[in-house]
Amino acid sequence: MERGINVYSCPESEELEAKMRRNGAEEIPAWSEQLTLRGLVASFLVGGIYSVIVMKLNLTTGLVPTLNVSAALMGYVLIRSWTEILEKAGVMTAPFTRQENTVVQTCAVACYGIAVGGGFGSYLLGLNKKTYEQAGVDTEGNSPGSYKEPGIGWMTTFLFIVSFVGLLALVPLRKMMIIDCKLTYPSGTATAVLINGFHAPPTTTHKGDDMARNQVRGFTKYFTLSFVWGIFQWLYSGGENCGFSYFPTFGLNAWNHTFFFDFSMTYVGAGMICSHIVNLSLIIGALVSWGLMWPLLRNLKGEWYPADLEENSMKSLQGYQVFIAIALILGDGLYNMVKILFFTTRTMLLTANSPRSITTRETLKDQLFITQTIPIWLAISGYFIFSMLSVVAIPIMFPEVRWYYVVIAYVLAPLLSFCNAYGAGLTDMNMAYNYGKLSLFILAAWAGNDNGGVVAGLVGCGLVKSVVSISADLMHDFKTAHLTLTSPRSMLISQAVGTAMGCIIAPLVFFLFYTAFDVGDPDGPFKAPYALIYRNMAILGIQGFSALPQHCLGLCFAFFALAIATNLTRDVILSPTYGRWVPLPMVMAVPFLVGGSFAIDMCVGSLVVLAWHKIYGNENAALMVPAVASGLICGDGLWTLPSSVLALAKINPPMCMKFKST
Repeated sequence: MERGINVYSCPESEELEAKMRRNGAEEIPAWSEQLTLRGLVASFLVGGIYSVIVMKLNLTTGLVPTLNVSAALMGYVLIRSWTEILEKAGVMTAPFTRQENTVVQTCAVACYGIAVGGGFGSYLLGLNKKTYEQAGVDTEGNSPGSYKEPGIGWMTTFLFIVSFVGLLALVPLRKMMIIDCKLTYPSGTATAVLINGFHAPPTTTHKGDDMARNQVRGFTKYFTLSFVWGIFQWLYSGGENCGFSYFPTFGLNAWNHTFFFDFSMTYVGAGMICSHIVNLSLIIGALVSWGLMWPLLRNLKGEWYPADLEENSMKSLQGYQVFIAIALILGDGLYNMVKILFFTTRTMLLTANSPRSITTRETLKDQLFITQTIPIWLAISGYFIFSMLSVVAIPIMFPEVRWYYVVIAYVLAPLLSFCNAYGAGLTDMNMAYNYGKLSLFILAAWAGNDNGGVVAGLVGCGLVKSVVSISADLMHDFKTAHLTLTSPRSMLISQAVGTAMGCIIAPLVFFLFYTAFDVGDPDGPFKAPYALIYRNMAILGIQGFSALPQHCLGLCFAFFALAIATNLTRDVILSPTYGRWVPLPMVMAVPFLVGGSFAIDMCVGSLVVLAWHKIYGNENAALMVPAVASGLICGDGLWTLPSSVLALAKINPPMCMKFKST
């Protein structure tokens, strides 16, 4: 295959290519050559596998770690294995370049990103009848009939309508954010470093090949172990509360308070990827809630709430659990939104007034990024067309959502997208859910109880959140493209293709779980806690504090203030050395509903990373931990697919391993 020819559609292309050769850079494939059939197939496979994994995470705890680096590794493994098999068979193949690897990673992430942010565990699932009943059919604000059962048809249509708007919102600002402001986008940068390491030129060093080979071995080994362990666990789970996932690690009393290690390789792997402070925050949240608060509130049964109510009633213990978690989430979200907006504004002003030095290599990367233009008229007209489709289609699908709600959402979305994408470039924090929650409160209160405020709030949350989140994700991908010398055109196309894949795959994967398992059962593994949280946020937006159980308002204010005070302590009072040990309130809120077992799994992941650093050294750990964690997550996650099929076929595990006191 010819490479380095007709790379750019501009007069400067030949001169720029010559400059890059003189500076020792490899030849760059044309943007159309970066999009390959094998790359699309690999993207489909990686995106499908990770859609299953993140859907499981969404419907169990709602906590999904960043898997961009893992997806890049998985894409590399698939295509490199494919090319090596063909080469051994004597079939010539096109070289596997860093640009193709980047495109595969982008397409795959866009695909499973729909499963992450499509609302299957939050605002869309919050519309179903089970969540409506859990919120209390007699609850003021939870109006009768304000639910819509999941359906593949309407969910797929909804995702196609709202997802493509976000792809076009910030395309005209890519140069400003990547080149002019030099935003770091840590996740995008980390992915680029990994891909560049895989494809290091052999004429200069073999380190890249050695690194990739070791990572592939580690991934394959732990993928196999995790998959086999999933099969082994399943054999002993043939009954209620049976199997290794119910092993009373710390005794039956601790097990009753959800403190046990449930042998989930998915969460051990996730704990290896997440930072220590995330895992520390989870275990602190579990101790505060299930270790202290819920036992105390159970003792107040008959005083603070009626003794004849079940604990899963919103007027009973679950009401405290849900609304205190909401208070923590809102307090942390509000603080970080204000902080990032302030930080963003200050940084923009400083950047505009301070000159920066530019190296030759940076200049060449910048020129490469700029010359591959994406027409502004295409982005603006596309945004307008998809917005108009939403204005027409959304009120038809959800009569409670007025057309002017959609218009206002899409008028404000580009501004919110810019704020979120700029903040993500500085901090790596995607605050899309907070912007979505803000729109949820506003639309629910605006529509009111008589006009379907709950449905309007949940759907409006999805509209804003989708645009804001996808825009930030695209900027992460543009940063990766900038550092790997990949064409922005191929990146935008691969993002669009991956989004289309995700809009089809994600609803199918969701329905696999929804049909095979009891999704939304507060006592089962698939609790889907954020569905109930989001619905109660909408109810709170309509009726205010009248929806809260007795004395719950005071506790909510206390935890809201605690979230802000905790953040102030980290950012203002303590130095960075000690501030990094202050827990994250939003993360602390997750165990309030789902229990502490998965937090223990995540902490085991942190201990594994710590031990690896101590035994094998920092360099080896930095190289192998992401690969091993990815193998654990993918192996356990992939077993979910056949286990779901077995459940649908009514094939039960042959044995039950259960523990009880003597």
